[in-house]
Amino acid sequence: MKIIEITENKKQYLDLLLLADEQETMIDRYLYKGKMYVLDDNGIKCECVVTDEGNGVLEIKNIATVPEYQGKGYAKALIDFIVERYGKQYAILQVGTGDSPLTIPFYEKCGFIRSHSVPHFFTDNYDHPIYEDGVQLVDMIYLRRRL
Repeated sequence: MKIIEITENKKQYLDLLLLADEQETMIDRYLYKGKMYVLDDNGIKCECVVTDEGNGVLEIKNIATVPEYQGKGYAKALIDFIVERYGKQYAILQVGTGDSPLTIPFYEKCGFIRSHSVPHFFTDNYDHPIYEDGVQLVDMIYLRRRL
């Protein structure tokens, strides 16, 4: 298993990026200003994009695992890599996600705790309703982990 930084042609991973953020125009807001990593384990299994948000905060903007490989520890391995790689440069790693029983428990298992929310983020910023596990996402929930 190896983790590779992607510096060119990041859109080649668009199908994977769209698993975590289903509107391409939203991905375009952060993809090229962020650092992108892919986890290769006999093929690409997972990707992650992080951005510098200032004031010592690094944010996971997108993290997704190929569906048939979900639940096998690839996303956690990528988060562990980000923590190790950036732990001395940043004070906080944060992630924003929908209030979903599919994602919140995963981040909590990775050491994140709820921080704050942005009301109506999904309804105000996406051109269509976003559903996860049958529930419409409305507010963005931020979770943080000290580095």
